[in-house]
Parts: sequence; structure tokens; C-alpha cells
Amino acid sequence: MLRVHKIILAACVAFVGLQGFAHAQDAVVAKVGDLEITQSELDLAIANLDPQLQQLPDEQKKIAALSGAIDVKLLANSAQEAGLRDDAEFQRRMNFIADRELHNLYFKKNVVDAITPEEVKARYDKEVADLPKQEEVRARHILVKTEEEAKAIIADLDAGKDFIELAKEKSTDPNKSEGGDLGYFTKGRMVPEFEEAAFAMEPGTYSKTPVQTQFGFHVIKVEEKRDQPPPPFEEVEPQVRQLVMRDKYLEILEKAKAEQTVEIVDEALKKGYEEANQVQP
Repeated sequence: MLRVHKIILAACVAFVGLQGFAHAQDAVVAKVGDLEITQSELDLAIANLDPQLQQLPDEQKKIAALSGAIDVKLLANSAQEAGLRDDAEFQRRMNFIADRELHNLYFKKNVVDAITPEEVKARYDKEVADLPKQEEVRARHILVKTEEEAKAIIADLDAGKDFIELAKEKSTDPNKSEGGDLGYFTKGRMVPEFEEAAFAMEPGTYSKTPVQTQFGFHVIKVEEKRDQPPPPFEEVEPQVRQLVMRDKYLEILEKAKAEQTVEIVDEALKKGYEEANQVQP
């Protein structure tokens, strides 16, 4: 992955949020002198509002965006009357904006719009296949203050009493009402003493000696062991789509670099650019 490309892609992805506005009906919503404000301009103004203003209700956002657009048109009208359209600085800025927008449109057409559901699902399957296997345990426990209490509970279990009922009756843990159920957990989630005991046990068994931790004395029952399942596709589809988008974007960039010459005259900038674009492990 290229460090610079992370930054570039983040900027490009921000453009995706504007893609719907290209198809907006271009009705005139306001006029400022001879200048018009169209619906598509208003939509763009809404999309580019300050993040704080983005939190406003839709109607208030429209008003805020329209107010800003009118301000722009008022000064744009004054700028045209002052002849600033022919100013060299204005032309430089317009050239930069034009290049950026061409980049964005190319990105939308060849990256965003080119991604298929099949590509996203295939990438998800690949990521899932590459995930390391990680065992997880589902366990219950009964927490008491003393070792003697824990031994008495183990004796009750040996005598055939139900673990869940004992947890509800004897445990001091807040989850006692759920029968001491801790759900599934992987290594590193519990305190070391508890974790070591739980992962060493077989499903369906309970600890034959009390397990002491900083919280007290535990009697543990392991309900099940399994490999941790991957997150459902529906939950991570947006993130996977971003991976596909990134790869397509980098592929397009590498092809463009192979076809064109990039020359950086300033040696310090050249060194920084090359370091930033080195492939990371």
C-alpha cells in the first residue's frame, strides 16, 4: 500500500458523496443581477457546507447553502465588473480546479461506477479466506469471594445441581441473572488466570478447582469452542467496497505513470515524493 495513495484516496472518496448531484435538474432557484443560481449549484453548495451546518435539518441546510451561494454570486458579480476574470491568479486557480474536477469525474467513471457487486463479494471472500484462525470460547462462571464458597459450589455441581441455577443463586457477578453467561471471547479478552483455565477445558465441563483472579474465586463452565466466525458480508460491505475502490484507483494511477513521465525538478521534493510512494510491506 502506498502512503500517499491513502491520503489521495481519502480525498477522492469524499467526492463520491457528490455523485448524485451531477444528474440534478438545473432549474433556476434564484437570480443575483444577471447571474443565476441553479438547482445543481445549490446541491453542490449544500454538499460543501461546513460540517457543523451539515447537522442542521434539511430545510435549514438549504437556506444556509442558498445564503452562501447568494453571497458568492454577489461578489462574483463585483469581481467580473472589476475585470478579475482575466486576472492571472484567477486563471491559475481555475486551471487547478479544472484538473481536479477532471480527475474526480474520471475517478467516478472508472472506479466508483465500475465496481460490480460480484467484485465486492469476491474481495470479501478473499479477505475471509486470508483471516487467521482464532479460537473462541463460550463460557459461564460463578464468582464468589472465598475459596471455600467456590469449593462448595463445585461440590454442588458434582452432586448434579444445575450450573445456571447455582449462578443465579450464588454468583456475585452482575451477569448472575443470565446464569453467568459471558458469551464468546477470544484470547486476550479475559484476565490471564481466567483465560488460561477456560481455554484448557473441554466443552461441557466445569472447573474442578476454584480459579482465583483479582475479582475473587471463579467456577467456570465451558459451553462451546469454535473458530471465530468472520463478520457477515452485510456488515462490512462498505469497507470491502473501499478496498476494491482503492485497488482500482491504484491500478489506474500505475498505468498512467507507466504511460507518462513524472519529473520533479526540486531535489528535496523529489526525494520526499519517492519516499512517500515507496511500497510498504
